[in-house]
Amino acid sequence: MSSRNVARKASRIVPSPHRRGARVAVALGTAALLSLSAVPAMASTGGHASPDQHARSTGGAFDSHLRFDNSTYTTLTVTIDGSPTKVRWYKEVCYVANPQKMADTQSSIFGTSTIANPDCGYQSMNIFVPESAFRDQSTAIYFGVNNAGWMSSYVGASVTDGADFDSTTSNVGAALKAGYVYVDVGTRSRGLVAADGSYAGKAPDVVVDAKAAIRYLRLNDARMPGSAERIVLNGTSGGGGLGAIVGASGNSTDYLPYLKAVGAAGVTKAGKSTLRDDVFAVNIYCPITDLGNADIAYEWLFTTLGTRAATADLGNDPAPAVSAELASRYASYLKSLRLKTADGRNLTADTMIAAIKKEVIRSAETYMKADAANTIPDLGEQITYTTGGFGQAPTEHTYTNDWIDVDNARNRVVSLDMAKYLQFVVTQATLKTVPAFDAWGLTGVDAGRTESTLFGTSAQEYSNYTAYSWDNNSVAGDGSGLDDTGLTWSQYAKRDGLAAEQVSLLDPMNYIGTKATTSANWYIRVGTRDRDTAFTVGLNLDRALAADRSVDDLNYQLAWNQPHAGNYDVPEAMAWIAKVLKEADRPSGHRH
Repeated sequence: MSSRNVARKASRIVPSPHRRGARVAVALGTAALLSLSAVPAMASTGGHASPDQHARSTGGAFDSHLRFDNSTYTTLTVTIDGSPTKVRWYKEVCYVANPQKMADTQSSIFGTSTIANPDCGYQSMNIFVPESAFRDQSTAIYFGVNNAGWMSSYVGASVTDGADFDSTTSNVGAALKAGYVYVDVGTRSRGLVAADGSYAGKAPDVVVDAKAAIRYLRLNDARMPGSAERIVLNGTSGGGGLGAIVGASGNSTDYLPYLKAVGAAGVTKAGKSTLRDDVFAVNIYCPITDLGNADIAYEWLFTTLGTRAATADLGNDPAPAVSAELASRYASYLKSLRLKTADGRNLTADTMIAAIKKEVIRSAETYMKADAANTIPDLGEQITYTTGGFGQAPTEHTYTNDWIDVDNARNRVVSLDMAKYLQFVVTQATLKTVPAFDAWGLTGVDAGRTESTLFGTSAQEYSNYTAYSWDNNSVAGDGSGLDDTGLTWSQYAKRDGLAAEQVSLLDPMNYIGTKATTSANWYIRVGTRDRDTAFTVGLNLDRALAADRSVDDLNYQLAWNQPHAGNYDVPEAMAWIAKVLKEADRPSGHRH
């Protein structure tokens, strides 16, 4: 492990890997202690697994219950770019042997729904195989997760009979047209209620489920179209955060007790692993990640240049004292990461704003250079943008440009005022409340508006998982915070506190640059109008990956004039996927 990673891990108030295993064993029982064994060393390649790899992929305690039936499917006919295409649909394949039964009715910030498959609907996947890939065991598997806000994701069906796809705008259509196997993956996560009335889906269940699905694909690789050595994970927002941690933590033994508990493929009775759960590539958008530090990053970014105060009339400054306290904690955290800017300087609170500014300028210039028709309104002109989401109709707005001066003829940015730029960002989408991610005292639907419901025991609706929120929680009886436990966050975390452990298992920054098998290929996009998390979060992820020698292809950019959204650049993203797949086939291509 590099000195950077040693220092980074030492600086965090989280258990060590050994204490991490002990904490998990407490949660799952003493038998889980047997699971803290190393994953066999296996090469990750761009092609199909070798016969030797298949031989080492046997012996899982649940493997006999997880055999893929390649004869049970429904044939669909869809249209892609005007051409009829037949697709085989393997419906709701349960990827674990011990799925958790859920309540028939589920409620969330998106409404109330009745679940058709409470037995395994949150731990199954729909597999769609285009006609061109029926007998192709080397094509990629496009692995789609849908966890907006880190919410639970009932298994979806992105492909339906008679559907019409435009491959320039639909990532589903583009994946099928390219001959990839398309997989919709259901996962447990926050907002989910089990059949026994408990709160299901607590961290790290969502990561465990994604890894279990990957292990299912590896177990059945020889029986299925597509190659489990070419899994490309796609996700947006919370799904982007899920993609980040799954892509960063491949084959980590930290998750083995949880994988054993759900009956995942490739886990022996003794809790050892016979299969891998790393992925070939990660294609993610606006990842909500580094949750343990998301509040301090958010307040630092939007207070360091006075953004909240300057836009207080829009409701952007509800708790200035709390904002200031949270923001004051960010500089030491950022310093502890020991990251470097793209030009080799230390990435600190003194250099972060300049680093973000460079990325915004690069985004604007990339946009202008991409097409002669792509122009940016100059100073004093009207910037037009569209808002809308979560079922809202798209609405067009205008903003008088007071922050970016451009030369469209030369595709250059002349100047950019960062203070005014951030004000524009929070004018077109009001900032989140303070704290933005780890609130307390919320119940019912309101509790689902922050990520606190992702943490705690199955008997708790939520648990605070950051130092400030834990130490300042004054809601008696919620089982969280200094008031209920008598422990400060530091004391709680050092005593193997559950929430502290859970947040560490969701954080890719804990795994990049370590012995985990981090994916070699990353495509990350964050919109220049995204206010759902701090721009620092995506930039830190990029810089950590850039320092990891196992990463071959890192394609991170801010996407011009895009909000908190994903898959808006289908041709570009698909071209990148095709490129890294082709490069992996070369004899000189990188191998983990």
